[in-house]
Amino acid sequence: MNAREARREGPVPPHASLLQYYGADEARASYVEGLFDLAAPHYERINRILSLGAGLAYRRRALEQAGLRPGMRLLDIATGTGLMLRPAARIVGPTGLVVGLDPSLGMLRESRSIEPLPLVQARGEWLPFASEHFDFVSLGYGLRHVSDLDALFGECFRVLRQGGRLLVLEFSRPRSRFNLTLSRFYLNRLVPFITRLATRDPGAERLMRYCWDTVDRVVPAEVVLESVQRAGFADAVRKPVFGLFAEFSATRTATLP
Repeated sequence: MNAREARREGPVPPHASLLQYYGADEARASYVEGLFDLAAPHYERINRILSLGAGLAYRRRALEQAGLRPGMRLLDIATGTGLMLRPAARIVGPTGLVVGLDPSLGMLRESRSIEPLPLVQARGEWLPFASEHFDFVSLGYGLRHVSDLDALFGECFRVLRQGGRLLVLEFSRPRSRFNLTLSRFYLNRLVPFITRLATRDPGAERLMRYCWDTVDRVVPAEVVLESVQRAGFADAVRKPVFGLFAEFSATRTATLP
């Protein structure tokens, strides 16, 4: 039995339940969507705080290293305010195509106000596109907010053409006690504090605290890689970055069942 045939029963969530926020797992998706809707006007500023101003340049470099080239068709899932979409548009150029997808209407509105690129309101687990439609699928720091890893990667596999590439950028929970303590202080204490000072918005601060809790409870990288492989991808790898981030990449080489 190959990885694609070895389906797990039931959804594969990206992190353990955080019922202190949404009360029941069934309410998680709408709660998260509401968090991002409220924080959308401040999200670009929050990102600059988190990335120390290097976020867009890092995303562009990661996309190019993963194989994005001029003329390609790219889908960016959980696009938010377009932090992956905008550098992708620069890479593919006028002969290519980029499409951003996100469930949060507030984030899509903010993205459109920054740069009018093609956007679709939908979830990564149910992509409203034809099979084998894209050359590249990206997802930047939104993996922790989907409901089912298997559903997500199954859809990514479906909409990619043969030879298409998948790139996922995400936080990872540090394994060493020192790095975990440092990350917890930075993401759970310092970033929410700075966010509150910079935005004076309790919703933006709440989003930052929620995001740290998803990092703290995130599934191991092996679970993500196994889900990618079950979807049918080949050459699935994880590249650690500074002990707190990870780049997951893979290639769609198999045919659709």
